[in-house]
Amino acid sequence: MSSTQDPKPDGAAFDDFFDSIGKKAENLTTKDDKPAESTQEEGEDDQRVVDEIESLCMNCHENGITRLLLTRIPFFREIILMSFFCPHCNFKNSEIQSAGEIQQKGTHHELRLTTQADFGRQVVKSDTCTVKFIELDIEVPPGRGQLTNVEGLLSMILEDLELQQPARKEQVPEVWAKIEEIIKKGRGMLAGEAYPFRVSLDDPAGNSWIEPDQKDGVGKLARTTYARTPEQNEALGLSGDAQPDTTTDGDEDPSIHNPEGDDIIPNEVYSFPATCPGCSRHCVTHMKMVDIPHFKQVVIMSTVCDHCGYRSNEVKTGGEVPEKGTQITLQVDSAVDLARDILKSESCALECPELQLSVNPGTLGGRFTTVEGLLTQVRDDLRAQIFDIDGGGDAPEGGDGMESEARTNWNKFFAGIDAAIKGEKKFSVVLKDPLGSSYVQDLYKPEKDPRVEIVEYDRTAEEEEELGLTDMKVENYAEDHEAEGEKEEK
Repeated sequence: MSSTQDPKPDGAAFDDFFDSIGKKAENLTTKDDKPAESTQEEGEDDQRVVDEIESLCMNCHENGITRLLLTRIPFFREIILMSFFCPHCNFKNSEIQSAGEIQQKGTHHELRLTTQADFGRQVVKSDTCTVKFIELDIEVPPGRGQLTNVEGLLSMILEDLELQQPARKEQVPEVWAKIEEIIKKGRGMLAGEAYPFRVSLDDPAGNSWIEPDQKDGVGKLARTTYARTPEQNEALGLSGDAQPDTTTDGDEDPSIHNPEGDDIIPNEVYSFPATCPGCSRHCVTHMKMVDIPHFKQVVIMSTVCDHCGYRSNEVKTGGEVPEKGTQITLQVDSAVDLARDILKSESCALECPELQLSVNPGTLGGRFTTVEGLLTQVRDDLRAQIFDIDGGGDAPEGGDGMESEARTNWNKFFAGIDAAIKGEKKFSVVLKDPLGSSYVQDLYKPEKDPRVEIVEYDRTAEEEEELGLTDMKVENYAEDHEAEGEKEEK
């Protein structure tokens, strides 16, 4: 295969550059076993597993050696491992960098640690990622990229804090005392004395990750995506190519369609200008209001960027906040049930106990589809993440970095979802929505649907806080606003 034919490898060709670590080691062993004559014949044509580059040491300004390893991580994507060593001053440094492109959206991961095994979960922290140990009240700003686990991440933070403690004790005793308290609490976490607690990774570039587990239920590991702000795009170097708005002097973009009148007409498509969260260029967002029978009106929004290919489809629900949340349980027994319309709002958690499937609120965003379509989307998203399938990549078994037992369990898990999608397995779908904005099509109206059960429940204090309902003021807010304005003028 000639690299000149395809300067930017894609799909299966990308595997030639980014093998898993196991394949790299196997390749190295094979080459070491070759006879000396064969090695001499191949000469420089041999592909080295680890590339070595002579580079300047920033500690003593002599020349050291930088080693580069291109590899891929199961459940994630391709990365570059870098290690530097200076033989003159023995300075060492190691870090990772993402080998892929900046993702279309930023990602936020939050893991709730409840057992000692959670400390062993692999963590990829890119150089644009912010790490927080929430209960410890510690935040690590973006910096050096790391490939480690949760225990290693917390240990390195505590070691960095301990480094200057003797000097702080003499110079600023009050600061020393506060940091010593944090270190003591952190050591207790490492010893398993402070469960549960949470760690979060927030990466605007979308290239950081916490290893998932098949046994994770709702509330264990949450992964959400979000549109970057203009400031975050600028920090990532994505704002420089933004195109200025050329619609001036009354010239209107022909793709923008705004019907007359202030009222939104159901089933009418509205288009309005927007900024692409992926590349910060001009794009168009389409909006349509749909009236769901026996439920409420929802807004379907679609954004497509012609410059970078960014696509987004979301469903937004409106209306007043109900006094109670709702839990909808659907028993799926036939192809008719698989074809039911289903609306999963952003605030809704999805569970299928028979399939061992749990989806946290916000993970998929708002979706209006069928039961079959929702399961298919969940399966495809999980399979792409777990088995490293990204637009043609050839890694159906998750790479050799995945343990055989874990690989078998994941294959069994996806086989169960496939059987459910084909109608070969009966299962239930549970939608728990604290805002009551989710919906399952009722096929027996006005009679009671025997396969659908709807139960109202009181929201917990945590749910009220997460939804921003605790501090929400719906009465006399205009008077309070005027009072605040008068105070500012004085």
